Amino acid sequence: MSMILLALGIVALLALRVPVAFSLLGPSLLYMLLNGQSLGLSLRQVTEGVDSFPLLAVPLFILVGVVANRAGIADRLFEFALSLLGRLRASLGYVNIGVSLGFSWMSGSALADAAGLGKVEVPAMVRNGYPKRFAVGVTAASSLVGPIMPPSIPAIIYASIAAVSTGALFAAAVVPAFLMAIGLALAVFLWSRRHPELKGDPFSIRRLARATVRVIGALGAPVIILGGILSGFFTPTEAAAVGAAYVLLLGFGYRTVALRDVPGILRETAVTTASITLIIAASGLLGWILAREQVPLLVADTMFGMTDSPLAFLLMVNIVLIVLGSVLEGTSALVITVPILLPIAGQFGVDPLHFGVVMILNLMIGLLTPPIGAVLYVMSPVTDLPVHEVFRGTAPFLVPLLAVLAVVTFFPQTVLVLPGLLGL
Repeated sequence: MSMILLALGIVALLALRVPVAFSLLGPSLLYMLLNGQSLGLSLRQVTEGVDSFPLLAVPLFILVGVVANRAGIADRLFEFALSLLGRLRASLGYVNIGVSLGFSWMSGSALADAAGLGKVEVPAMVRNGYPKRFAVGVTAASSLVGPIMPPSIPAIIYASIAAVSTGALFAAAVVPAFLMAIGLALAVFLWSRRHPELKGDPFSIRRLARATVRVIGALGAPVIILGGILSGFFTPTEAAAVGAAYVLLLGFGYRTVALRDVPGILRETAVTTASITLIIAASGLLGWILAREQVPLLVADTMFGMTDSPLAFLLMVNIVLIVLGSVLEGTSALVITVPILLPIAGQFGVDPLHFGVVMILNLMIGLLTPPIGAVLYVMSPVTDLPVHEVFRGTAPFLVPLLAVLAVVTFFPQTVLVLPGLLGL
């Protein structure tokens, strides 16, 4: 009964739009008081939730993304992708995906990608005759590559909770991220067959050379961050620090970031970091309560009573997480579900790296799903479209994303092959 009341309290507060951290923390503290547990123990569980060295990378990677947005790197990537792909029919669709793929190596957040790149890409596509609904849809869908491709903030959070190597999880997510980009590009190709009027521009080697010179500095960031992590030269936290310094120097060099902008950049980073950290801290106490009440064991017994197939288990998890991701922000959903589902996945023999990528991919797809898909609400003010119109544009692109989810679910080697090759 106490767990039912706890769950109802959390759901009620979330429905009232109380911030997620306080929706988790309030009912959890009430549970502790009603069950004779001390507030000192509550405080210890909250602080232990964020006492993790891998989590130090979160504010640094957020800083990388904020500076990359301020430094105008998205504009340079857009110019480079357009000079490379501009001759293709419906070229701006491919350019949109390519820019998101390139920007994902510096920003681990779908919301930052959608907000930052949407301001550049959607107006450019509309000016060139693309339907606004299509422009919004491909921009929103391609933004999901950001939290899958390392450096991924959800991956850091999962790795911290699940006690797995962040570098190994980063490597595990590379192939699925590329599969997402390929799937979205295929959707653009099929759409372009019905729009022969969207002809590309003639290829210009001079234009490509000029764009390459302008973007080459920005392309050094993923080399430093990903190359350093996957080669073992840096830990993810060290790579985040070096990457943040590099991108900041790049902004100074481009003269798009000045010293007077630094306090604002740090303030934006601190606000975003604080919201994530509060959620993780509150989830530390909730996780302790769930373990005390043996909730993971009860859920495991229920699932084993329904099936003994790892694949059937993963399919059930897919359904639950997509629904959950549509009403909760990804970080919140991760910190609530990982302590419950990961032990069960282990009993089914599912590799924790494979399970982590499946979980993150599910929750990110939920960002495009009503009623509260966060990317839909970010794209709405950016593009001056109502949320239901944003979803109508995005809906066709859910097909390739769900297809990639199916491939990753059914074929674990798509996730595990790169960590195995790198010995992680």
